[in-house]
Amino acid sequence: MRKEIKKNAALELNPNVSVDCVIFGFDFDKLNVLVINRDGVDGVQWALPGNLIYDDEHLDQAANRVLAELTGLQHIYLEQIGAFGDPNRISKESDRSWLQSIRTQPEARVITVAYFSLVKMEDYQPQASSFAKSAEWIPVNEIRELAFDHFDILQTAKSRLKQMIKIRPIGFNLLPEKFTLSQLHKLYESILDKPLDKRNFRRKIQKLNIVMSLEEKQSGVPHKPSQLFMFDKEHYLLLTQNGFDNFGF
Repeated sequence: MRKEIKKNAALELNPNVSVDCVIFGFDFDKLNVLVINRDGVDGVQWALPGNLIYDDEHLDQAANRVLAELTGLQHIYLEQIGAFGDPNRISKESDRSWLQSIRTQPEARVITVAYFSLVKMEDYQPQASSFAKSAEWIPVNEIRELAFDHFDILQTAKSRLKQMIKIRPIGFNLLPEKFTLSQLHKLYESILDKPLDKRNFRRKIQKLNIVMSLEEKQSGVPHKPSQLFMFDKEHYLLLTQNGFDNFGF
């Protein structure tokens, strides 16, 4: 599809507008983000999956295309978190050198529109392509630097995630269909960046009645199997219809 677009001279990459994607996943221990290692850069230089848009594309279309081209991830719900247009977005020498090797207008000012999403890591196996050498999941709190202003974009996405989890039980988007309360507890701690008292956490979850216990336990674990739970979507919808909006800790 991309080759067909390139054959049409009227459909060119817009040198001034890009999209970047922050994709969060949870590995039952830490909150992770999907990053790529840019091709043509010496050593490892991590960046968020992103690229310029085509002149005929809507922003949402561009975000989905770019994510699929660089990481292989497709059919993911992406939500805008804002635009980033600092005139000094391209201030690092490593970024300028990379742009000179890949862009026809490397000095052009680029404003990027950022998106984020929450996915179950086991459902997606990143496959790097295009200018991405690799695509990998890395714990968010282990990242200290990213290309361009991507670190700032990541922090903005994480702040949005912290705000959202207080009013919506979005954490269930990061867990498998069946999970333990310990896994749910660890997820909330990872997102909020703080320890949560286990008893109080379980008490609130059970009081909210947004999870239902199953007559199943974990299997194949080296410890005593824990009881499994599922998200009770019907009760959650009932709560929100009645105006309840405090799911935070």
